[in-house]
Amino acid sequence: MTTKNIKSLLVAGSVYCGMAAVFTGCADKFDQSYEVGRPDRQAEYAYLDEYQPLKEYIDRQKYPNFRLGVGTTVADYLKQELVYGLTNSNFDETVAGNAMKMASCVSENGTMNFGTVSDYVNTATDAGLQVYGHTLAWHSQQPVKWLTSLLKDKELDIDPTQKVEKEVYSVDFSKATSYTVGWGSDAAMAAMSFENGGLTITTTATTSGFWDLQYMVANNFSLEEGGEYLFRIELKGTPNNDNLHYVIGPWGSDVKAGVIDFNGEWQIDEISFTSTAALKDVHMLLQSGDFVGTYTVKSVKLYKLETPVMEVEQEVNTKTYTDGKFPFYAMGCEPPVVGGAIHFVPTGAWSQFFCFPGGENKLEEGDYAVYLDLAADKDASGVQFTMQNGWSGSDQNLTAAVPVEAGRHTYRLSFPGVVGGNYDCILKPQTADAVLDLYCVKVCQIKKMNSIPLTDQEKKDTLTWAMDRWISGMMEACDGKVKAWDVVNEAISGGNADGEGVYALQHGTADNTTDFFWQDYMGDIDYVRTAVRLARQYGPEDVKLFINDYNLESDWDQNGKLKSLIKWIERWEADGTTKIDGIGSQMHISCYANETTQANKKLAIENMLKLMVQTGKLVRISELDMGYVDANGNDVKTSDITEEQHHQMAELYKWIVEKYLEVVPAAQQWGICQWCPTDSPASSSWRGNMPVGLWDLNYYRKHTYAGFADGLAGK
Repeated sequence: MTTKNIKSLLVAGSVYCGMAAVFTGCADKFDQSYEVGRPDRQAEYAYLDEYQPLKEYIDRQKYPNFRLGVGTTVADYLKQELVYGLTNSNFDETVAGNAMKMASCVSENGTMNFGTVSDYVNTATDAGLQVYGHTLAWHSQQPVKWLTSLLKDKELDIDPTQKVEKEVYSVDFSKATSYTVGWGSDAAMAAMSFENGGLTITTTATTSGFWDLQYMVANNFSLEEGGEYLFRIELKGTPNNDNLHYVIGPWGSDVKAGVIDFNGEWQIDEISFTSTAALKDVHMLLQSGDFVGTYTVKSVKLYKLETPVMEVEQEVNTKTYTDGKFPFYAMGCEPPVVGGAIHFVPTGAWSQFFCFPGGENKLEEGDYAVYLDLAADKDASGVQFTMQNGWSGSDQNLTAAVPVEAGRHTYRLSFPGVVGGNYDCILKPQTADAVLDLYCVKVCQIKKMNSIPLTDQEKKDTLTWAMDRWISGMMEACDGKVKAWDVVNEAISGGNADGEGVYALQHGTADNTTDFFWQDYMGDIDYVRTAVRLARQYGPEDVKLFINDYNLESDWDQNGKLKSLIKWIERWEADGTTKIDGIGSQMHISCYANETTQANKKLAIENMLKLMVQTGKLVRISELDMGYVDANGNDVKTSDITEEQHHQMAELYKWIVEKYLEVVPAAQQWGICQWCPTDSPASSSWRGNMPVGLWDLNYYRKHTYAGFADGLAGK
């Protein structure tokens, strides 16, 4: 069987029984004939046939802690064919590309399955490899739906048979002095007055029909279809054998009718009913045609009976002000904006100004509250605030009085029953004899909810539980065989520096629905401390924990991201308990045709290694791969790269490996992981169609293989 024939069988995934021992029983002595002997390019590549497996070039006495790793597609490795053999032959350490990430093990309903992880860890360790864990706490490749579902609002413990009373109409006759309520053909038989603590009616004789003498004690309210209601009427009347009738409903359609019997004392009668339709202009009439005597109505109240809900104010719009010219429309005054407030000095009647234009304040139908942050030099009356929907009288204008007191206060104004639309917010000081400063207007919609949002502490506790469940499950599956982990991956944002010049951590945004950021809910400090604590609690006693990130070799900001990461590590470890063992630099880099650019890149890489060494922590190049950028600044595709460019990449690999071994003391070395063993297929989501590998897509060695090997050998 020729070398080429062997290769064809391996790539196809079919291995003759006679070849199986090559992969399973003798992984450390793997026959590499599959990757040599390129008849099509013998002149340029024949020298590669003489190279040994990569790990053979490591001086183990000089660098006893150095591990040569590779990113591994676990499904291919578990076939125990070509990828298995190449990995075992060339590397000390294997890192799962995706199989050990949370979304690969935890479904969107929270079910965990670590079967693939266990198979991979056992297969690799049985073959003599170390497995490096990637990754425990990250924002990407998470079971977002499940994690998000854990944070949903909690349902209120409500008894649906219990109802709460919401007042929708009220008349207090004990405070009235006039009220047009009575009519009928026999109205002369009755006398009406406001005495005895309310609306008092005296009748001297019965009428031909009880409806011929009636009084409206509630008027112009609305009923919802299916709504449950309760009228509560407080009254006192002369007891006799006749009855006082009542009727509830719009004209021509009674919703509820009945009679009231008097006992001679003040009494509260409750009348409950359900409206079978949505009704407007509803009234309640007391019909006195069958009643002879005196009765007094103190008050009438209508309640809607509802299942208990919680009212939550959700901010809709907020307007603050910048010093300078007044930005909106004013009438009768020209208030400047001073000190971040609209400064009003009274100028006479009708002085008013827009503090929130309707074009920026579109409101849905519902109930609202408005908060005014307002200062006054003294108490003032007559100040009003209007929510104006349009200019004509047919549109809805809602006005509330502002009880202005001296000093700076926040006033809450209630606006129920907003019909929806674009609402101008207008402050009307008018004749108020006070100097006013309006700092802020906040509009909130009042929403009724059968659930209540989790508190921040409840969210943190819930996610701590989820992280515990995830990390403990992963560690159990690894059975103590995985001795090192990226405990936190890609935490630093690379921007938004604080007062110390330290970049902020990454966080979620409203338009990012594919990632889940633990730190949004657990806090920038505690999410890392929690992940570290759990990894040590459930992992092997000698586990090593790394913080892994990209762009630490950045030349555009003088390694600013790495410097920020080092500061964050100091903050995370400031509790004296949290310990982070090492830093991993991904180093997804490119080789540049522009010599000046390449020189700057190399300087930043060397500086990165020095900064990492200064921390005293273990130093790891965690995901090394390399593309090529031509003199015009364009990425070069695999099919277009030249032999000269291949050799330039090989030289850069050699330089990186040598520089690592030179700068990083042996005691701080963890090693280098080549992330892409082969070039990336055009269909790949990771650097697709780019020459990022040490082997090509047919698993032939490339010049970069030689560069990497020479760097390890110190040639």
